[in-house]
This record gives sequence, C-alpha cells and structure tokens, in this order.
Amino acid sequence: MPHASHPLLLCDLTQSYAPHGGGGIGTYLREKQRYVLEHTQHRLLQIVPGPEDRIVERGRHIWVEVGADQVRGSPNYRFIMRTRIVREVLERYRPDLIESQCPWVLPWTAINYGKAFPQTALVAGYHTDFPEAHVYRVGSSLFGSFVARGLRRLATGYAQLTYREFDRVYTLSTVMAQTLAEYGIEHVDVMSLGVDTSLFHPSRRDAAWRAELGLKAQGPLLVYAGRLDNEKRAHRLLEMFKRLPSSLDAGLVLIGDGKLRATLQDCSRGWQVAFPGFISDRHQLARALASADIYVSAMADETFGISVIEAQASGLPVVGVESGAMPERVPANTGMLVPVDDAAAMANAVVAIWRGPLIAMGQAGRLHIEGRFSWRQTFDTLLRDVYPKALQSADDRVKRTRFSGIGTGIFNREAIRQGNR
Repeated sequence: MPHASHPLLLCDLTQSYAPHGGGGIGTYLREKQRYVLEHTQHRLLQIVPGPEDRIVERGRHIWVEVGADQVRGSPNYRFIMRTRIVREVLERYRPDLIESQCPWVLPWTAINYGKAFPQTALVAGYHTDFPEAHVYRVGSSLFGSFVARGLRRLATGYAQLTYREFDRVYTLSTVMAQTLAEYGIEHVDVMSLGVDTSLFHPSRRDAAWRAELGLKAQGPLLVYAGRLDNEKRAHRLLEMFKRLPSSLDAGLVLIGDGKLRATLQDCSRGWQVAFPGFISDRHQLARALASADIYVSAMADETFGISVIEAQASGLPVVGVESGAMPERVPANTGMLVPVDDAAAMANAVVAIWRGPLIAMGQAGRLHIEGRFSWRQTFDTLLRDVYPKALQSADDRVKRTRFSGIGTGIFNREAIRQGNR
C-alpha cells in the first residue's frame, strides 16, 4: 500500500509486561514495534510498567516506563497504580489510537482519556478471560466454588462495563469471541498471533543442549516455556512427569520464571527436571525448543498460545488440555489433548506419542504452522481491519458530538487505511 500522507501516532498501554520472565505480551510488543517501524510510516508509543519513570525516544518509537511496585509473588511483573502519570503521558503525546492490552486499571485510564479527547480511537485486546482464569479459578481454590461463582459474576459485570466502552475489541480465538458474545460484547474481531518460522525451526536441534542442562535422561525430553505460576498450571506438569514409567527415562525442562519456581524446584529434587529460567534470547529459545521432543502444557485458559505455535514450528508434537484455545492450536494429527487437571491422562499421552507417531506429529505440526501464522499477517489484520473499524467508530462519535454542538471537528483517518507500504 502507498505511504501515509498523515502518519498516525499509535499507542500500546499494558500492565502485562515484564522485561524478564514475560510471555506473550512482551513478544507482541517487540514484534509490533518492528512491524510498525519497518512497514508503515506511523509512530508508536508504548507505555509499560517499570522500576522508575523513564521515557526513551528513538525516531518514530517512544518507549515509556511508569514507575510501579512489583507484584507480590511475581517479581518480574509490576502493576501501575499511578494513573495520573499515564494520563500526563497521553496528554503530552496525544495518540490517535490507544490499544489497551490488559483488564485492570489501565483500560479505564484509556476510557477516561477518550472521553476527554473523543477523536481518539480505543481498541482493547482481550487476551485472557479473566473472570474465569483470574477470578473463578483462583477464588475457588481459596474460598470454594460457591463464593468463586459470585466473584466471577462481579468480574463478568466489570468486563461488560469496561469493554463496551471501546470502539473495537479483538481476541485471539473463536472460543474467546464466543465468550465475549455471551457477555454482550459484539464489536469483536478475531486475530491470530504469529511465529518466526525461519527462527523457530527443527534445524536448530542441538544434541548438546540436554547435557548443558545437566540432564542424564536418555528418553523423551519434555519442554514447557512460560510463566511458572498457578494460572499456567505449571505444577500439573510436574505431577504428570512423576507419573511417567521409570523405564521411559524421560527428562523435563521448565523454561521460565514465576511464583511457583522455587516450590517446583524443591518438589523435583532427585528427578530429571531442569529449570533454566527465562530465556530472553530468541535464538537460544528456538534452540531449546528444537532440541526437545514433546511440548507439554497444562494451561486451561489459553487464549492463543504463542509458545505452542513456536514449539510446533520447531517440529514438536504437543500434549495439552481440552480447554481454551488449545483445540484450535492442536489439531488431532499434531498432538494429543486430555481433560483439564488430569495428570495421569497427560502422562499416558506422552507415552503414546513417544512410542508411536512422534516424528509424524512433529512434521504435521510444522506443516500446520507454515504459511498460517506469521507476524506480518497479525499486524496486517490489526492495521488494515481492526484499527480502521475503531477509527471509523471514533469519527462517527465525533460527528455525533459535533452535530450536538459540542464537538471540535473530525480527524482525517485515511492515514491508517493507507499506512502500510
């Protein structure tokens, strides 16, 4: 597409960023920065939590960290409560579009800013069904299912109130879009995330990696990459591993960091389990995945699963659970899905794949990914479909206020439609 005659300032706003130990949002922000700078004429403002207030401007990219306290039990993450600072940043730079990527506090900072500056388009990424994953599942373990159901109803009401305020909402699976429809939120687009299939590739397999981890197991090497916390059900992977027959001589690698890491390390002493921590170097992560044999995940509320498609691109079959977006990510010929929290069934699936269609499933997973999930497709969809709808909605809103005598005019939104090279 031709260059934009009026480049826009796009803004990302999120709590869900961690420089170390972070997952999908961190990857998304990095890949979006690269896409916007390489393939459009737009500017990009990204606002995230950090240890102190900091602004770094490099050409068309503006990186803002708002000083925030660490999240208790998850020291890699911080939570912004100083919304006044965020508002000051927004008023300083005046973005044309704000994309909110988390459910707590900051969406309302964006909403309130949008009410003061109605020409600003508001987009929300619904990355997790938080009434279920964050509220009900945690609440049921702490207070029982009866209280947890009540808390989920309150959280659902909050979600309905919040996401109706946005011009567009996108989610990462049809399952989540159906959930939002049940919440009465219908201005929703479905968008897939991406994977660099040249980086995550079976050719990066390295037999030396197992030895570098200090593992002596000669059987299947299982791998997981993500946060080691309750939401991801990382403890279920260790339960599964301990149910594998000793004759399998398996090893397990849990890549990542989180509140459960120390506990899991204590519980795995004497077992062939390695904890290399968060791997920030993407080339090293690609090597790690390709050097394993089976990818495992017990996550019940996966909304997309970047690590899953990175593993598939690396040639690994997947053992997961029959919940969330996993059925969309893992067709039958690329792995096996079992009931949620069924460690025994997961162990049986690992054995079945190792002793059966291991190679065929890994090859099928690679073919499933190729040409289907790329970051270029992700951001083409975002900038050519989701954003134009949001900008049109904002224009319509300004027209209504203008006709009522209180508006200030309409911004030219053709830029976003002409914004890609």
